[in-house]
Amino acid sequence: MSKIFHVISILSIALILTTAGAFAQSENNNNSKGVENLSISEFAKNYHDRALPDYNFNLAETDPEFFAICNNFALDDVVKGTPELDEKTRFMAILAVTLGCQGLDYFKFILPAALNVGVTPVEAKEIIYQANAYLGISRVYPFLKAANEILEARGVKLPLEPQGTTTPENRREAGTQAQVDIFGDVMRDFWKNGQGARKDINTWLAANCFGDYYTRKGLDLKQREMITFCYIMAQGGCEPQLIGHAQGNFRMGNDKDFLIKVVLSCVPYIGYPRSLNALRCIEEAAK
Repeated sequence: MSKIFHVISILSIALILTTAGAFAQSENNNNSKGVENLSISEFAKNYHDRALPDYNFNLAETDPEFFAICNNFALDDVVKGTPELDEKTRFMAILAVTLGCQGLDYFKFILPAALNVGVTPVEAKEIIYQANAYLGISRVYPFLKAANEILEARGVKLPLEPQGTTTPENRREAGTQAQVDIFGDVMRDFWKNGQGARKDINTWLAANCFGDYYTRKGLDLKQREMITFCYIMAQGGCEPQLIGHAQGNFRMGNDKDFLIKVVLSCVPYIGYPRSLNALRCIEEAAK
């Protein structure tokens, strides 16, 4: 009898080990299928290779599933969903929102991609410079420093050609004209409005924000209004200003449908809450 129990015990152990092995193999197969299902799409891979052919993403090795999800969404779903945007405009918007949301590490590999698809060094610098009026130098300086390092590594000689067009004597007047061109004649005397600190701000808006930045070469007013919308959208909490600049975009020829496509193209970089807020502001501006 003891021999029988001994044989039964051996058979039971063998059965358990066989079942466990089969289960483990099944799990491995399922996991392999899961990873395979989450591989990067051919469209996303081609887009990535065209924009960033020499960039090595560590996430591809450390977090392959996350890497695949992000690439398939940003470089496949979103690109296919916004075909009206040319690559240059798309990457100008992405540069502006990475500034707005303070995504410095992401900016460091988006900038080379932007340069690869046709954004010029001057245009890239102008996007950074203009952000100063909406984000402040304490937030913009790290991006300017990173951009200089990237440009110099690509053989771009710094400083670039000057783009300024105003003088200390005419910057306020030129800035006021830019405000009028964008928002209408209601802005003609806006710099005089208010009392105390509010009047100071209104004067500085004309002379500094619009006079020092919007009057520069390198980008036209239509492009500048688009990137301003992107800065404000990405930083959040400035919905009244976002509505105002949506209206400014409309006047510059960036219509409602165009702005919506810009927002959609930026969803992967700023997330859903701020994107939904921006869509609501566009709708409000269009009323």
